[in-house]
This record gives sequence, structure tokens and C-alpha cells, in this order.
Amino acid sequence: MLEDDTLFAETLVDLLQEAEHQVTHVTNGQSALDITFGQKFDLYLLDINVPLVNGITFLQELRDSLDKTPAIFLTSHKDKEVLKRGFSCGADDYLRKPFDADELLLRINAVLKRTNCTASQSSALLYHDTLHKRILYKNTELDLSKKEYELLALLLKHINNTVPKEMILDELWSSNEGGSDGAIRVYITRIKQLVPEISIENIRGIGYKLVS
Repeated sequence: MLEDDTLFAETLVDLLQEAEHQVTHVTNGQSALDITFGQKFDLYLLDINVPLVNGITFLQELRDSLDKTPAIFLTSHKDKEVLKRGFSCGADDYLRKPFDADELLLRINAVLKRTNCTASQSSALLYHDTLHKRILYKNTELDLSKKEYELLALLLKHINNTVPKEMILDELWSSNEGGSDGAIRVYITRIKQLVPEISIENIRGIGYKLVS
């Protein structure tokens, strides 16, 4: 989410997290561009008037680099020319501030469904049905424990990119559970046994990468 109004952003983050969405928040377009080079996202929520790189320019640069991640503008702009520019550079929808929280969630779900982000994240042999929280291997549902599912889903989300061990620990274990490198290795080994034709590389000292 690209939004420079801190209080407004905090409200949105709380709303989205309550709806079980994971949120990364940045306050300027340059930071947003930097993050997208290393991470993949299901959806961008973009303000237009933000520092350094505005929301429209940010989205245009992503589309020029063949990033087709859906995007919704959240803006106070009433100028139709500005909104037209937003759509012409690849926006999927927009909401004019102030807006109803329920409407935002409905529009997010609609955009994700249209772009199949809630339907699948896949490699050649793996298919992640995020709507029903299951992963299929060669069209057969895998029998995964909760941690195994969360770990494989995380690797799929960042397919062909290294997922740092710190990110895995943060995503899979709360501070009270005390995850460890050893625990990650156990789950990786188990997943490799379940999907023998899938390559999961150990990037020594850094993390793991699922290779398509």
C-alpha cells in the first residue's frame, strides 16, 4: 500500500489485517519501487499525490517492466483527466476518498477474483488454491500440516525468489512459539518428500527458493 497519510494508512492497515490480508505500507513512490524489485504482491493500493514518485508514475514504471499485478487507486482527486491517466497506465479500479470500508473490501475481492489472484498461484506442477487454502501437486491435493501449508504457500508466493529465513520465521511462528532454523529444515525436508519433482534450493546462510 502506497499512502503518505500516516493516520489514514494505519486505519487501512488495521482494516485489511482484520480481513486477513497481509499488508506492506510505504509512504513514498521510490520506496514502493524499491520494495517491488524484491517482493511480489497480489494487489497494489495506491494514493496518487505521494512524495518522490507519484502513484501514477509508480504504476506506469511497473507496467513498463511487465508487472501486471492489479492496482486500485485510493485518491481524493476529482479531476477526470488524472483518473483517465491512472486507468491508461494500467489501474484496475479506483475509490475516491473518503470511502466506505466495506466497499473497499468488496472492490479488493472483485479485482482479485478477476485477475485470478485468489484462485491460483502456481508453478508447472503446483497449484495454490488460496480461496480454499489448499495446494495441489499434479492436480492432487497435498496432505499438509498447517506449518507445511504456510511454508509452501510462502515459497510459491515468492517463486523463483529467495525467501529469507527471517521472513519464514516471522510468517510461520509467533514470538511465543520460538521457531528455529532447524524447524524450518524439518518442514522443508517434509515438503521435498511430498513434491519430489519440485526444486527447493537452500541458499546457504540466507533462506530458501522454490524454482519453477
